[in-house]
Amino acid sequence: MREFSHQSEERKEDIEELLQRYENLKNGQSASYLEEEEFERIINYFESREAFKKALQATETAIEQFPYSAGLLIKKADLVLNNRAYDIALELLDKASIFDGNNIDIYILKTEALLALDRQEEAVVLLEEALNLFEGDEKIELLFELADVYDDYESFDKVFDCLKWILELEPANEEALYKICFWTDYTGRNAESIELHQKIINEFPYSELAWFNLGAAYQGIKLYEKAIDAYKYAIVIDEKFDYAYRNIGDAYIRLRKYKDAIEYLERVLELAKPEDVIYEAIGYCYEKLKNYAQARFYFRKASHLNDDKGALLYKIALTYYKEDKFELCIRQLEAALKIKNNHPEYLLLMGQSKLALGLDKEALQYFLNVVRLRPKQLMGWEALIIGLYKAEQFEQGLDQVQQAILKIGADKPLFHYYKALFYFGLGRSKQALIELEEGLRKAPRQLKKIVEVEPGLLQRPSVAALIAQVKRKR
Repeated sequence: MREFSHQSEERKEDIEELLQRYENLKNGQSASYLEEEEFERIINYFESREAFKKALQATETAIEQFPYSAGLLIKKADLVLNNRAYDIALELLDKASIFDGNNIDIYILKTEALLALDRQEEAVVLLEEALNLFEGDEKIELLFELADVYDDYESFDKVFDCLKWILELEPANEEALYKICFWTDYTGRNAESIELHQKIINEFPYSELAWFNLGAAYQGIKLYEKAIDAYKYAIVIDEKFDYAYRNIGDAYIRLRKYKDAIEYLERVLELAKPEDVIYEAIGYCYEKLKNYAQARFYFRKASHLNDDKGALLYKIALTYYKEDKFELCIRQLEAALKIKNNHPEYLLLMGQSKLALGLDKEALQYFLNVVRLRPKQLMGWEALIIGLYKAEQFEQGLDQVQQAILKIGADKPLFHYYKALFYFGLGRSKQALIELEEGLRKAPRQLKKIVEVEPGLLQRPSVAALIAQVKRKR
């Protein structure tokens, strides 16, 4: 420790002596002289202390003594770029390139200036030309720079091309492996990504990022089993790779393997900071498994981390509705509507809950609000029409079917079935059978929808005879 302290003191004395000589030079003392490297140390010293004005003054003094130094011209260009003097920076860099055309910093700084001047096309041409001059790490640095330019220029496929090129040159480049995963998904070039990462894995079989990217590409084309296999290789290599567990969970959800999804999503909670989306996904899995109590447990956990509590209260309400616990469902929806008033989904479920409790008038009011807010969506109209039928408001039901046809702008086959229900309710069997026949002819499978509303419909001899007749004709 003492030796380190001693070295620090020596460096401090050294820079202080250098700064004094620099001051003497500025003051015109003829005996003072600084080498180019010494000027660079002084400039770096000022930069490290964010004294950019002093750094620029030192650079200008150094250039007076060393006018043919590409390094000093580049340093000055870098400093004037901070002051947004982009044209001056470009002039300095052009001059520097005369003395040292193979300095990569010239191309990097020129690109920065051209982008700031909104001259993206020139930046692309410059970097593409520079790629022919450099190899190894410098070429890779230029390709990353070019990828950023293409991103700024919104040429997203070319961003992917640059990253692919980098990985062909350096297959284990972590930055490129991280970035190409996003751009594969964004551009949809999953097949190319699969081929690329299979080659990388052949060379570097223990690259967890390559296995992860392979899994993500398979997931992008919905080959979920293959995706899961690739992710599992990633977590064998790195058992704490939380994003791999997360994606396995998502893939299992897509495969409707909810128990497996829960296992991997819970592992994410062990490895990473808790997130509302993970709790919500686990809640979704339990809901699909009809374990509604556990679903609510995780939805509540998600709500503690999510600003949009209304959406999660709605999900909790939905689990109560599925358990026929309508009063508890309503309680959650009331809280949700305080957060997001007049949300159509919340209003619809509230109406359905009220209807299930026999509160027809209240239910119908909620359904009317839904169709007012979303007049072109069928779901609200269906709920209103069914509500009117259950409330035995058959004339009004027929009127609302006509309103639905006008608002949605299409006479859907389902509406013929609903008209048939209302006509039967009014005792107008002949018209009911005409509408029913039209529905059966256009969409026979939708018959089950009105049978769910009125199971006794199939007990009518005329209805049974009509169904048999339509089947024979088909």
